[in-house]
Amino acid sequence: MANLILDERDQQFILYEMLEVEKLCGYEKFADFSKDMFDMILTEAQKMAVEEIFPTLKEGDEQGATLADGKVSVPKCFHRVFNLFREGGWIGMTFPPEQGGQGLPESVRTAATDWFYHNFAFIAYPFAAEGAAHLILTYGTEQQKRKYMDKMVQGIWGGTMALTEPNAGSDLGNMSTKAIRQPDGTFKIQGTKIFITGGDHDMVENIVHPVLARIEGDPAGTKGISIFLVPKYLVNEDGSLGRRNDYEIANIEEKMGIHGSATCLINFGDNGDCYAELLGEERQGMKIMFQMMNEARLAVGMQGLSSASIAYLHALQYTKDRLQGSSLLEFKNPEAPRVPIIQHPDVRRMLLWMKSSVDSLRALAYFTAYCFDMEKVAKDEAEKDKWLGFAEILTPIVKAYGSDIGFRVTETAMQCYGGYGFCREYPVEQFMRDEKIASIYEGANGIQALDLIGRKLGMKKGAYFMNLLGEMNGTVAKYKDLNGLADVAQDVQNAVNKLAEMGLFLASCGKQGKFLVPINNAYPFLMMMGKVVSAWFLLWQAGIAQQKLEELAKARGVDINDKAALAGLIKENKDAAFYSGKVYSARFFAKNVLPEVDAAVTAIKNEDMSILEIAEESFAS
Repeated sequence: MANLILDERDQQFILYEMLEVEKLCGYEKFADFSKDMFDMILTEAQKMAVEEIFPTLKEGDEQGATLADGKVSVPKCFHRVFNLFREGGWIGMTFPPEQGGQGLPESVRTAATDWFYHNFAFIAYPFAAEGAAHLILTYGTEQQKRKYMDKMVQGIWGGTMALTEPNAGSDLGNMSTKAIRQPDGTFKIQGTKIFITGGDHDMVENIVHPVLARIEGDPAGTKGISIFLVPKYLVNEDGSLGRRNDYEIANIEEKMGIHGSATCLINFGDNGDCYAELLGEERQGMKIMFQMMNEARLAVGMQGLSSASIAYLHALQYTKDRLQGSSLLEFKNPEAPRVPIIQHPDVRRMLLWMKSSVDSLRALAYFTAYCFDMEKVAKDEAEKDKWLGFAEILTPIVKAYGSDIGFRVTETAMQCYGGYGFCREYPVEQFMRDEKIASIYEGANGIQALDLIGRKLGMKKGAYFMNLLGEMNGTVAKYKDLNGLADVAQDVQNAVNKLAEMGLFLASCGKQGKFLVPINNAYPFLMMMGKVVSAWFLLWQAGIAQQKLEELAKARGVDINDKAALAGLIKENKDAAFYSGKVYSARFFAKNVLPEVDAAVTAIKNEDMSILEIAEESFAS
């Protein structure tokens, strides 16, 4: 394998054989693109990742971000790579060309960024700026776009997302940061924000902070929140930089991982002179910020995927190289030669679990991005709404299931290394440290679960959820009679039926006034649904792969039912080996992971209230 970041064959398979994204070029919106152009972009993304971004992973972790005299310095190795990244046009890939972007489909951008997210400490800087710029593109005035957005898309200026406060946390309605209206229509901001990714750094000339705050006199709670643009340096009418704005970088967090990412505490307006401009309309702050938060949640899911991918590939390589123990056939022979540990059953179990997890996470992330593309090119409102519905339902799953399973893959990869994995001699311990944050930030995974069960399942009176179930049923129907996949398809069908059953059960609990049942079981339900969705994607991939494998076998005169002959073909032909791997990935998941769905259904239907009934005093004496 040429690299240990991403399996490019798998990427090509999901994009072109599964999703057939080249068909997007047949729509007017993407008519200027072609498959060759997509391939060129992905090739350049791979080159950028392998040659520039990955080499800064370890050094950036060791150097970390530092704060001195109120200024943040990032690891020195980040500077050159940031400039290359900016010059390469990797920021704003999906922005309209007339706004400084390339107008790429979301699915192709997602595939390109799949190469980058393994080094989240670095990539968070340019992509936070992109997310903030996207807010301005959607809600800003023409003046704000020209004043701020243009240079953010170019990577000349940075951007952040300033939401969280020390006493509010995820309870944004309880925030205390205030905005004081000025006679000229601008505002002065006063308050403290914490956990601001890339809150300050020395790779750009200026940084623009979208800040949530309450205008003096506006109502309490989320309904009274507005959003403001707060630049590090004020911008003169001619575009040059003016005075330093009145805010202070008071601290950067000492974290378990992503050490190169500056996570800042900022005090705004200690001197009463922190300049701010309203973005969008007053008291629409949460609605506006949710655009950036949803983008960030999808990005966190990508972080989970990329962390899982790089950890799995490193573990796979290690298990092929590490000699330990003898073959099962010769375990009683003390003179037997040592074999690569990939030959041991427990190691193969871990590898196949990781492979099936990465295969399904990549499909989940790419398909969700593809839904946004199809929404843009849909021919009528009904089709547009269908694709939007898929994206709405899947977004919390991408974030929560993607980040939790991503972490579990890094953990399992470490297990493959044995004791060496726990040592800094090998990179897997950093993969694990860097990934853990993903389940916590951008809305902890428990909040994602509440969003799924409390809002998304009921959207359009449940139509979005039912449409997704219908799509899954369609895949099962398509492949249920395929040679070697009938039992796997039946397993997936059973799981989809259980998911539908649970949706009805939770809805009935709500109608009966038993609201605590779905609330108590929100996270178990999300993880259960994540497994069912993963099984769907794996069956979809296996169906395509089985057909391709049969075509290969027929072209070479191999009987697909002759196991010995097929094994020979798989050994000598890379495509046959790849397609066979897809089939086994689906089979393993269906037989070993999907049974967990039944356990989750049983547990949820118990309607157990222990977590609420236990007294606080009983948790520990």
